Amino acid sequence: MKNGLIIFALFLSACGGAATNQNTSGNTPVAAVTPAVKPSPDLELEKQFAEIAKESKGKVGVAAVVLETGENAGLNSTERFAMQSVYKLPIAMTVLQQVDAGKLSMDQEVEITKADFVSPGQRSPIRDANPNGAKIKLWQVVEAAVSESDGTASDVLMRLVGGAGEVQKYVGEVGITDMSIKNTEKEFAKDWQVQFDNSSTPQAAVALLTELKEARTVPDARLRLIRDFMNESQTGPKRIRGLLPENTYVAHKTGTSGTRDGVTAATNDVGIIYLPNGKYLAIAIFVADSAADEKTRESIIARIAKAAWDRWGGTPPK
Repeated sequence: MKNGLIIFALFLSACGGAATNQNTSGNTPVAAVTPAVKPSPDLELEKQFAEIAKESKGKVGVAAVVLETGENAGLNSTERFAMQSVYKLPIAMTVLQQVDAGKLSMDQEVEITKADFVSPGQRSPIRDANPNGAKIKLWQVVEAAVSESDGTASDVLMRLVGGAGEVQKYVGEVGITDMSIKNTEKEFAKDWQVQFDNSSTPQAAVALLTELKEARTVPDARLRLIRDFMNESQTGPKRIRGLLPENTYVAHKTGTSGTRDGVTAATNDVGIIYLPNGKYLAIAIFVADSAADEKTRESIIARIAKAAWDRWGGTPPK
């Protein structure tokens, strides 16, 4: 939370003026984003993805795009996958849109009661630290949702913005059609099948990540707060981050399901990676219906991310 307080203080400073693409926070690296259309995928990299994916004993979906050049590669990139906690990212982005519209304030106090708590089997540091409920700032609720993958925080944010329909509306306004947000975390716990209704294609997830970086609908000074919270996340250290150099900037959001009859429905990670050559890589990796153990599933994500890093990282700028 200490790091979150520093990030939020810098966020308030950045929002004091016009939104720019400058690195005023000291957290997000700076690189001018000028997306180029390159429809032809990198076939060699796609072969690597497919080879790595064989170990999943399930299905793997990947979409990866260098934002400045359009270089891309994928695997099952237009098929639907259960998002699990990846869906907390569009929820948080909807909050920031409403903050920008003046409907919410990041500094407002939010009351969280016992009735808001997700079930004991679901992750919620807020619930665990405040068994009788609490009043905390909205920015702290956002931080808990995207950095700590707090289910209670996510449900509270969804309630504040007006429900799943408002999140779906925002996703549509961004131009994304292959992503569905329908349920609360509480509802996930009640019915195993619900998770599959909250789905995305890897391409749609990368489109959302592109909006998170390019900030076309919400000023960059606001979305940078989410990116920096995601970079501070301690969840999934062996996924996208797993094989990358220490201290690499990775604004990522994980998602994980339970396991039934030896099959894990979702082991996911999506994120924006700052490459050594100064460019940004948006990547979404979903491992679905996998009979492999957790170590193998996470290794698949890490190796796919590293393959993209090696292919497109290039030479650091002078």
